[in-house]
Amino acid sequence: MKRIRGLAAFVLAFVSAPSLAADYTLAVEPNYPPAQAQLVYKPLLDYLSASTGHTFKLKTAANYHVYWRDLRAGMKVDFAFEEAHFTSYRIDRLGFTPLVRVAEPTRYSLLADAAIAEGGTSGLIGYRVVSMPAPSMGYLLLGEIYRNPIAQPEIKSVASNWRDGVEMIFSQETEAAMVPNYIAQLYPNLVVVSESREFTGRTLSAAGTVPNDVREAVSAAMLKLHEDAALYEVLAELGASQFVETSNDAYAGSEKLLAGVFGYRAKPSAPAPAPVEEVEIDEDALGGIEVQAED
Repeated sequence: MKRIRGLAAFVLAFVSAPSLAADYTLAVEPNYPPAQAQLVYKPLLDYLSASTGHTFKLKTAANYHVYWRDLRAGMKVDFAFEEAHFTSYRIDRLGFTPLVRVAEPTRYSLLADAAIAEGGTSGLIGYRVVSMPAPSMGYLLLGEIYRNPIAQPEIKSVASNWRDGVEMIFSQETEAAMVPNYIAQLYPNLVVVSESREFTGRTLSAAGTVPNDVREAVSAAMLKLHEDAALYEVLAELGASQFVETSNDAYAGSEKLLAGVFGYRAKPSAPAPAPVEEVEIDEDALGGIEVQAED
């Protein structure tokens, strides 16, 4: 009996013990060229490493096409920082759990110079509009504005980051650009031609293989990130005011935005339960007493 109790205590202590320092990968959307992404996210990686005692390394891709291919293939990463449509995909297909999100909801704006913006969305048909490539959220939401394939702008996926698209307006390489609102608000001299519907803010999610204590440590670090003025640079690079708690329900239906993207396959629905066969009961065979009321 003493031996069994000792073994049980050992197992309990092992399970509840904090995870030893380990290396974890953080996947991010290719909103920047890989070398630039390393610089942009370095403050966040350094902060997480210092706060949790673990080491965090960036995982990015050369472009959105490669990123989407790797996501569909289930390439192993430990954490991901993405827009809601990718987060929803990871939750439903890869068993990820959303930990925290940017406090501000996501919207995308179609920006143009005032003279061009006067014509509205129809005034941009046939003109150049820059966006990051599919399946970035900006590109997919641009498709919601221009649903008619013969009445569209000339959509150019040539920007290396979201801000590049806006700068191309000033250099007259394009007439408009589709950008997230945290970029759009930096350019008050441009006009919002159209604004997208709202999505849950960009989210940090964790794979099912990440130990619970590591998830909790990362969540706690992100939730208090805004409290330290010295860490303003980290939030500024992410275009966020702070991170807040989130849950799976916040992403329900967001994956549908990917439905028209090449390579997307709808998640198989759960098989319907087999119909229950009705069984005729032979009441005589059951026995018992039959009672009838007297007249």
